[in-house]
Amino acid sequence: MRFTEKTAKTVEEAVKIALEELKVSQDKVEVEVLEAPSKGIFGLIGTKQAKVKVTVIDNPQEDALVFLKDVLKTMGLEAQYKTKLKGETLYVDVFGKDMGILIGRRGQTLDSLQYLVSLVVNKDRENYLRVVLDTEDYRRKREQTLIRLANRLAQKVRSSRKDIILEPMNPYERRIIHSALQNHPHVETRSHGEEPYRKVIITTK
Repeated sequence: MRFTEKTAKTVEEAVKIALEELKVSQDKVEVEVLEAPSKGIFGLIGTKQAKVKVTVIDNPQEDALVFLKDVLKTMGLEAQYKTKLKGETLYVDVFGKDMGILIGRRGQTLDSLQYLVSLVVNKDRENYLRVVLDTEDYRRKREQTLIRLANRLAQKVRSSRKDIILEPMNPYERRIIHSALQNHPHVETRSHGEEPYRKVIITTK
């Protein structure tokens, strides 16, 4: 969480200096007056300056939406949004026409955008917040497709006794394959290669 402490002749001046340093408006921060200004003897000796602590309010949902709206506007897409913060995960659903453009080939555009939203949301955060960006229920449908694929290929590996190497997948999709087959009695999985070309290999036990 970003914050700064500043001193000045008045509280207002100290806050202004802090806002300039943090590069945010006053409605985005919390202000704590650590020391109130006071005048000393005859208004000269022992004059005490104001000291404030200004902390940027953590609002990951708003940060995500501001970024997404700007990106989708650039893409020529109109959309509505629904966010939910659950534990250390921020879920963002996007609704609208032509969302297939947002998904891209095998979800690559959606994954890239999710990564960018994650960077925006986690900037200056102490605790990492996982971001899940979805549209048209793509994530759930993709998960079901990958689970079916994993089970089908597992049967093929068992029958042929030959390893099968899947196409490169992102970490989220590889986890789905590993999870789907982790308790399989006849096959096991491992990952091979470097990102972004890392692949899952299904092999017999």
